[in-house]
Amino acid sequence: MKAAATWVLFKKDLTLELRQQQNLYGIVVYALSTIFVLYLAAGRPDAIQWNALFWITQLFIVVNAVVKSFVGEPRGRSLYYYSICHPLEYLFSKMLLNSIYMLILGLVSVLCFQVLLGSPVQSSLVFVGIVALGGFGLSLVFTMLSAIAAKARQQAALVAILGFPVIVPQMVLLIRLSKFAYGEVFKAGAAWQITGLLLGLDALVLVMAAVLFPYLWKD
Repeated sequence: MKAAATWVLFKKDLTLELRQQQNLYGIVVYALSTIFVLYLAAGRPDAIQWNALFWITQLFIVVNAVVKSFVGEPRGRSLYYYSICHPLEYLFSKMLLNSIYMLILGLVSVLCFQVLLGSPVQSSLVFVGIVALGGFGLSLVFTMLSAIAAKARQQAALVAILGFPVIVPQMVLLIRLSKFAYGEVFKAGAAWQITGLLLGLDALVLVMAAVLFPYLWKD
């Protein structure tokens, strides 16, 4: 596997996305619509509700933005990639692109939440960093699940088995870590411990992807 090849594949995907901007615009409109509906339903929620609504929204956004990464690929194009690149080069290029997608959508979500639902956040910079970390982790998980759904026969079973154990603890940790940006007092080093756990989960996803995807790629 070569980093240069991964970068070339990433630039190719990015160029295609820039030419087909309706995909990004469609996801942005979906995010805005979801947040507006939350505003109509919840008004100005308290900090706990705001935090929960924000991360649930991020989960729905990542599903719509990332899960079609592999499912929408024509079979002929997949065979062509199979003949010219390593499977992990192809997978990691998709993960990189989806991470950038989620960074953009995360920032848009933060802005919309602050405008419509108010903001209990006391440290905006810290919260944006947490959103970036969370978007990165969620994009890795759902990119891997998208690859499994596109290649495996038992799609629903594998997605549930592999996705549920990773997403639930990741969401719990993100919700807990976000409270640090609201001014909640943590024990010394607790925020760094949660951040380390999130990075550990991201590393676990990458390892799972590196082990599983080459076998799915051969199918």
